Amino acid sequence: MRKEVRILGLSYSQSQMGSYVLVLSEKNGNIKLPIVVKMSDAQRIALDIENVKSVRPMTHDLFKSVSDSYGIDVQEIYIYSLLEGIFYAKLVTSNGVEEVEVESSVGDAVILASVYECPIYVANSVLKSAGVLISDKGEVIEGDLDTELGIDSDNPEVKGKVSIENLTILMNDAVRNEDYELASVIRDRISELNK
Repeated sequence: MRKEVRILGLSYSQSQMGSYVLVLSEKNGNIKLPIVVKMSDAQRIALDIENVKSVRPMTHDLFKSVSDSYGIDVQEIYIYSLLEGIFYAKLVTSNGVEEVEVESSVGDAVILASVYECPIYVANSVLKSAGVLISDKGEVIEGDLDTELGIDSDNPEVKGKVSIENLTILMNDAVRNEDYELASVIRDRISELNK
């Protein structure tokens, strides 16, 4: 099972110099998914968020031009796995006859989702592992991700590694924004996961 997400925003990573945190938000829900991306990916995503077009075509624009020339379209992006803090994504492409899945970094996949204006999906197991329930007001919602995702928590297939690194990034951003209440709730969640 999977959920559709959208790009919520970007912020500088306090814990990893030269990196940024891309926050994806469940389209019809309160789950947020923080993902660390490299600076070049963050710059391109920021341009797309602000609807700023580069004077010269960038690599992702070139990719689209070539794929359009051969009749290939990116149908969707799927973030399907999280192992040892690394997110795995793939592009689902089509030439009108067959679908082909192509492995991609999450940063490149999100940029291409913007270039092709296609949906981004995240596996429920990834959202369960690294997602955080946060309201539109930025407050952590005390709740169970299993319930929010409709997951049977007794099913061993949905057990995943929680990315404490991503929670730490969210906590550091909350401290930077002087939202100490949110930071303390995330800190408590990290402590709970470390037990």
